[in-house]
Amino acid sequence: MKKANLFENIPTNLKEELFEEILSSKNVTIERIVSKGHSSPKSGWYDQKSNEWVMVLQGEAIIAFESEEVHLNAGDYCNIPAHTKHKVTWTLPECETVWLAVHY
Repeated sequence: MKKANLFENIPTNLKEELFEEILSSKNVTIERIVSKGHSSPKSGWYDQKSNEWVMVLQGEAIIAFESEEVHLNAGDYCNIPAHTKHKVTWTLPECETVWLAVHY
């Protein structure tokens, strides 16, 4: 049995957003994402072939969709259906935003 903690081993200098796969199977992938003032590229949208459920465990973020923006605080989650165009437009610059993402 492997024990781990989502809040441990976060690099002190995050030049880029950190994506770490925690678990993967044929139909599900769970990952930890760590942001610190990071956002998606200005041009283009994520348009994924699978559904994605995301939860902010620590910090804050804003996810933009074509018709609205959603501000997520610690404890908030959002389900993003497959092929729903979205991007992260803001995360807290002064501390890490830790996400849990489930792709299914």
